[in-house]
Amino acid sequence: MSRPFQVAAAVPAQLPEIRDIYNEVIRNSTAVFSDIEVTLENRKEWFDAKTAAGFPVLVAAGPGGVVGFGTFGEFRSWPGYRFSVEHSVHVRADCRGRGVGRALVAALLEEAARMHKHTMIGGIDAQNVTSISLHEKLGFKPAGELREVAFKFGRWLDLKFMQRLI
Repeated sequence: MSRPFQVAAAVPAQLPEIRDIYNEVIRNSTAVFSDIEVTLENRKEWFDAKTAAGFPVLVAAGPGGVVGFGTFGEFRSWPGYRFSVEHSVHVRADCRGRGVGRALVAALLEEAARMHKHTMIGGIDAQNVTSISLHEKLGFKPAGELREVAFKFGRWLDLKFMQRLI
Protein backbone atom coordinates (compact mmCIF):
# COMPACT_ATOMS: atom_id res chain seq x y z
CA MET A 1 0.00 0.00 0.00
CA SER A 2 1.38 3.40 -0.90
CA ARG A 3 1.88 6.08 1.73
CA PRO A 4 0.03 9.42 1.45
CA PHE A 5 3.40 11.14 1.79
CA GLN A 6 6.90 10.88 0.37
CA VAL A 7 10.20 11.31 2.20
CA ALA A 8 12.72 13.52 0.42
CA ALA A 9 15.39 16.13 1.03
CA ALA A 10 13.93 19.35 2.41
CA VAL A 11 14.12 22.54 0.36
CA PRO A 12 14.20 26.11 1.72
CA ALA A 13 10.62 26.77 0.59
CA GLN A 14 9.47 24.18 3.17
CA LEU A 15 11.08 25.98 6.11
CA PRO A 16 7.90 27.85 7.17
CA GLU A 17 6.09 24.50 7.54
CA ILE A 18 9.07 22.98 9.37
CA ARG A 19 9.09 25.99 11.71
CA ASP A 20 5.36 25.63 12.37
CA ILE A 21 5.67 21.91 13.19
CA TYR A 22 8.61 22.57 15.50
CA ASN A 23 6.87 25.45 17.28
CA GLU A 24 3.75 23.34 17.88
CA VAL A 25 5.98 20.66 19.45
CA ILE A 26 7.66 23.29 21.64
CA ARG A 27 4.29 24.71 22.76
CA ASN A 28 2.52 21.45 23.46
CA SER A 29 4.98 18.68 24.32
CA THR A 30 8.18 17.70 26.05
CA ALA A 31 9.68 16.25 22.87
CA VAL A 32 11.85 19.38 22.73
CA PHE A 33 13.33 20.60 26.02
CA SER A 34 12.74 24.26 25.17
CA ASP A 35 9.94 26.71 25.70
CA ILE A 36 11.25 29.29 23.24
CA GLU A 37 9.66 29.17 19.80
CA VAL A 38 11.84 29.60 16.74
CA THR A 39 11.65 32.13 13.92
CA LEU A 40 11.89 31.57 10.21
CA GLU A 41 15.35 33.14 10.30
CA ASN A 42 16.37 30.62 12.97
CA ARG A 43 15.18 27.73 10.81
CA LYS A 44 17.09 29.14 7.81
CA GLU A 45 20.28 29.29 9.89
CA TRP A 46 19.61 25.76 11.20
CA PHE A 47 18.99 24.43 7.67
CA ASP A 48 22.08 26.14 6.25
CA ALA A 49 24.28 24.83 9.08
CA LYS A 50 22.99 21.25 8.69
CA THR A 51 23.42 21.18 4.93
CA ALA A 52 26.83 22.94 5.03
CA ALA A 53 28.02 20.22 7.42
CA GLY A 54 26.76 17.53 5.02
CA PHE A 55 23.93 16.34 7.25
CA PRO A 56 20.51 15.49 5.81
CA VAL A 57 17.35 17.44 6.47
CA LEU A 58 14.43 15.31 5.32
CA VAL A 59 10.73 16.01 5.06
CA ALA A 60 7.70 13.79 4.74
CA ALA A 61 5.31 15.66 2.47
CA GLY A 62 2.07 14.95 0.68
CA PRO A 63 -0.78 16.86 -0.94
CA GLY A 64 -1.40 18.72 2.35
CA GLY A 65 2.20 19.91 2.62
CA VAL A 66 4.93 18.92 5.05
CA VAL A 67 3.70 16.39 7.62
CA GLY A 68 7.02 15.80 9.37
CA PHE A 69 10.74 16.42 9.25
CA GLY A 70 13.92 14.85 10.54
CA THR A 71 17.65 15.33 10.62
CA PHE A 72 20.77 14.22 12.39
CA GLY A 73 24.03 15.81 13.35
CA GLU A 74 27.10 15.37 15.47
CA PHE A 75 26.55 13.52 18.72
CA ARG A 76 29.55 15.31 20.22
CA SER A 77 32.13 17.47 18.49
CA TRP A 78 35.37 15.66 19.36
CA PRO A 79 36.99 13.67 16.52
CA GLY A 80 36.54 10.32 18.23
CA TYR A 81 32.76 10.70 17.92
CA ARG A 82 32.81 11.30 14.14
CA PHE A 83 30.99 8.01 13.42
CA SER A 84 28.16 8.74 15.88
CA VAL A 85 25.12 10.88 15.10
CA GLU A 86 22.11 12.07 17.07
CA HIS A 87 18.80 12.35 15.28
CA SER A 88 15.65 14.37 15.71
CA VAL A 89 12.23 13.77 14.12
CA HIS A 90 9.02 15.74 14.55
CA VAL A 91 5.57 15.08 13.06
CA ARG A 92 2.72 17.50 12.47
CA ALA A 93 0.08 17.11 15.22
CA ASP A 94 -2.72 15.99 12.89
CA CYS A 95 -0.52 13.32 11.27
CA ARG A 96 0.88 11.51 14.31
CA GLY A 97 0.33 7.76 14.51
CA ARG A 98 0.27 7.34 10.71
CA GLY A 99 3.80 6.05 10.10
CA VAL A 100 5.39 9.43 9.37
CA GLY A 101 7.89 9.27 12.24
CA ARG A 102 8.78 5.68 11.45
CA ALA A 103 9.41 6.52 7.77
CA LEU A 104 11.58 9.49 8.67
CA VAL A 105 13.72 7.58 11.20
CA ALA A 106 14.13 4.71 8.69
CA ALA A 107 15.23 7.17 6.01
CA LEU A 108 17.68 8.81 8.40
CA LEU A 109 19.15 5.38 9.22
CA GLU A 110 19.67 4.81 5.49
CA GLU A 111 21.38 8.20 5.14
CA ALA A 112 23.61 7.47 8.13
CA ALA A 113 24.62 4.13 6.62
CA ARG A 114 25.35 5.82 3.30
CA MET A 115 27.58 8.28 5.17
CA HIS A 116 29.40 5.38 6.89
CA LYS A 117 28.18 6.28 10.37
CA HIS A 118 28.41 3.57 13.01
CA THR A 119 25.68 4.46 15.49
CA MET A 120 22.60 6.63 15.77
CA ILE A 121 21.48 8.04 19.10
CA GLY A 122 18.16 9.52 20.14
CA GLY A 123 17.53 11.60 23.24
CA ILE A 124 13.90 11.15 24.31
CA ASP A 125 11.79 12.42 27.20
CA ALA A 126 11.81 9.34 29.43
CA GLN A 127 8.01 9.51 29.76
CA ASN A 128 7.40 9.62 25.99
CA VAL A 129 6.31 5.99 25.66
CA THR A 130 5.17 6.48 22.05
CA SER A 131 8.60 7.60 20.86
CA ILE A 132 10.39 4.98 22.97
CA SER A 133 8.16 2.24 21.48
CA LEU A 134 8.74 3.51 17.94
CA HIS A 135 12.51 3.45 18.46
CA GLU A 136 12.40 -0.05 19.96
CA LYS A 137 10.48 -1.29 16.89
CA LEU A 138 13.24 0.17 14.69
CA GLY A 139 15.96 -1.68 16.61
CA PHE A 140 17.07 1.01 19.06
CA LYS A 141 18.11 -0.15 22.53
CA PRO A 142 18.11 1.81 25.80
CA ALA A 143 21.56 3.29 26.41
CA GLY A 144 21.12 5.29 29.60
CA GLU A 145 18.99 7.83 31.37
CA LEU A 146 19.82 11.20 32.87
CA ARG A 147 17.55 12.23 35.73
CA GLU A 148 15.97 15.68 36.00
CA VAL A 149 18.17 17.37 33.38
CA ALA A 150 15.50 19.70 32.01
CA PHE A 151 12.62 21.75 33.38
CA LYS A 152 9.47 22.43 31.38
CA PHE A 153 5.77 22.85 32.13
CA GLY A 154 6.56 23.21 35.84
CA ARG A 155 8.27 19.86 36.25
CA TRP A 156 11.63 18.15 35.95
CA LEU A 157 12.22 15.93 32.92
CA ASP A 158 14.42 12.86 32.53
CA LEU A 159 16.31 12.24 29.30
CA LYS A 160 16.46 8.67 27.99
CA PHE A 161 19.11 7.82 25.40
CA MET A 162 18.41 5.12 22.84
CA GLN A 163 20.99 3.82 20.40
CA ARG A 164 21.10 1.71 17.28
CA LEU A 165 24.23 0.37 15.67
CA ILE A 166 24.09 0.85 11.92
